[in-house]
Amino acid sequence: MIGEITARDLAAWLADESRVKPLLLDVREDWEYKLCHIDGSQQMVMNLVPLRHNELPDDVPIVTICHHGVRSFQVGLYLQNAGFENVLSLRGGVDAWANDVDPAMARY
Repeated sequence: MIGEITARDLAAWLADESRVKPLLLDVREDWEYKLCHIDGSQQMVMNLVPLRHNELPDDVPIVTICHHGVRSFQVGLYLQNAGFENVLSLRGGVDAWANDVDPAMARY
């Protein structure tokens, strides 16, 4: 089963200089990503992940991100089945990030 991480825990991880930074993989549609995203995230639309997952590094943790957490959880399961070992899903997605970490982030 794929693990989840809260927005606050992810923010703490990103701020901790002693830890390896995860790849923040945002799987939302282009218009959603352009509206708001977590700084440093990389976009790969959900339906392209099966075609392009070989472009992702397998030596760093991956945190999948979407709007509320459903799509990112599904992508995380796919990546685990494809052989990626350290994959987490952002619980509550960018909506939780906006609520708990960055209240200035645009919402939709």
